[in-house]
Amino acid sequence: MSDRHPLFKPLVFVGGLVFGFGLGFSHMARPEVVLNFLQFEDLGLPFVMFGAAIVSGIAFALLPRIRDAAPLTGDPYERRLKPFDRNVLVGGAVFGVGWGLSGICPGAAYASLGVGNVTILWALAGMFVGAYAQGYWRSRSQARDSAVTGAN
Repeated sequence: MSDRHPLFKPLVFVGGLVFGFGLGFSHMARPEVVLNFLQFEDLGLPFVMFGAAIVSGIAFALLPRIRDAAPLTGDPYERRLKPFDRNVLVGGAVFGVGWGLSGICPGAAYASLGVGNVTILWALAGMFVGAYAQGYWRSRSQARDSAVTGAN
């Protein structure tokens, strides 16, 4: 049994719908808009991204002062720092190259389907193959690491 609030999943779903609608409404789910930004021909995307970053920054700064825990999960607000290592650099590079080649990031790819971009299925297939390959590689390396430490 989950300890999450019963409205957690429906609200996440509604949040995803609102996010996808916003991407579609602002034309950020269109690969040509993203590619024009990456070629410095259209600078509308940075305004959308900076607007989202400002709203998120304010929320992350204020919510812990207003509440001690997340409203739907009850989890305490805390920083979860991840190490900046080779995996982060390689993953970021692969993500950036994929974003540049396809003109779309994973979240916007689903929204792009909603605005009728069926050819984005190729990019989504590549994302799934990449995620599977990464999971397979990680599980193999963890199994190898545990076998090495178990042998010592």
